[in-house]
Amino acid sequence: MHTFRNPVYDWLAQNPRAIPWLLAGFVLLVLMVLPLIVYALPIIKVPLRYNLRNLQARWKTTLVTALAFTMVTALLAVMLAFVKGMDRLTEGTGNPGNVMVLSDGATDEAFSSLPPFSAGDLPSELQKEIVQTSDKSFLIVQEVYVVVTHTIPNPSPGGRKRRFVQMRGLDNPRIAGLVHDIELMSGDWPSPSGVRDLGGGETANEIVLGNGVARVFAGDLGKAILEPGDIVTLGPRKWFVTGVMKEANSAFGSEIWARDRPVQETFGRRNSYSTYVIRTANIDKAKLAVTLLKNLRVERNLQASTEQTYYAKLSETSQGFSRAIYFVAFVMALGGIFGIMNTMYAAISQRSKDIGVLRLMGYRRWQVLVSFQFESIMIALAGGVVGCLFAYLVFNGWTATSIVGGQGGGGKTVVLRLSVDVGVIASGMLFSLIMGAFGGILPSFGAMRLRALESLK
Repeated sequence: MHTFRNPVYDWLAQNPRAIPWLLAGFVLLVLMVLPLIVYALPIIKVPLRYNLRNLQARWKTTLVTALAFTMVTALLAVMLAFVKGMDRLTEGTGNPGNVMVLSDGATDEAFSSLPPFSAGDLPSELQKEIVQTSDKSFLIVQEVYVVVTHTIPNPSPGGRKRRFVQMRGLDNPRIAGLVHDIELMSGDWPSPSGVRDLGGGETANEIVLGNGVARVFAGDLGKAILEPGDIVTLGPRKWFVTGVMKEANSAFGSEIWARDRPVQETFGRRNSYSTYVIRTANIDKAKLAVTLLKNLRVERNLQASTEQTYYAKLSETSQGFSRAIYFVAFVMALGGIFGIMNTMYAAISQRSKDIGVLRLMGYRRWQVLVSFQFESIMIALAGGVVGCLFAYLVFNGWTATSIVGGQGGGGKTVVLRLSVDVGVIASGMLFSLIMGAFGGILPSFGAMRLRALESLK
């Protein structure tokens, strides 16, 4: 009989430390929206038009405070969109059935050195787990990973003249495309020789550009994206673009692919590879292949892991960004809270007689408190909506360049797109409303404690 598993319960079981934070967040959310709930109830309360009229009468102060909330919320949304884009990039890299093999002790493929090998060198029990093509070719690729310099054409005076980019030399680029689920948007894979005749006795090595790096390179030339036939200078040589990858949430979109031999000979990695990547049918087969590889007795010890496990380490960078963003958000929140407190205290001092009249008319203390708390939340709500809308319209889909890496010291320069999605907008709105709720609570208590007769003097 099929048993239904609640994904929320499973997540809480795996993350018990999150339960107190979720409860605290729920309590804060209730306290924050309580004034809105009270205003929705059919009970005698301070009329809504009174609050709106006061906000309109003090429109300059209201506008300045709302703009402050707009800027703070928009900044937070952009920072969260950057982290979200990085998370999508690292999560989208790596097939569940792929196994990565590095040299023993290497913490990153940039530091790994492996000799050439063939599928026939593997034991038969491991060969049975490897996926094959229709022509019985094993989906195994040998890769040499290097970081090279790209010479920027026509650099601006005083601007940088070169940038560092990732290059991956492959023994069979077409097989590598199948292993890594990479398709070409235009052009074709490098030829078997990996060399293109440019005429006049000049030759260039052939490359395929990731979609992200193709757009970055094209920006130097005032184009949208490079195309097959373009020439790029990498290191000491010219390289001929034969194809451009389709856009995808993958770190490979920030890389340059070529044949292994030109990369090895140009950048000092002769007869040496960084990684072997093996495609199996699924995650269970991949884990079995990892065990078989770790127990394999060869001249040089091997280090194997699933590809998703390897690239998951890149998320450590985005986690560091997240912690930094939350700290910055806390500092900004303090500024926003003090700003709304100053606005509401000024409103109370100007409307002390109004508060006295409200009390003499029969409105209770808690109704006065809710009225002023409602005003502060309305200001925060307006600023939050505009800030999130601005971040979505202006920054959603923007291209940014960053460096991601794990604890091993390795790192990769990646091209990512900022993602202002529903989660980012919800976080920005919640952040803005929390600032409004906390900023208005003390002034609202102050308004509630005013005595009716004394406030009329």
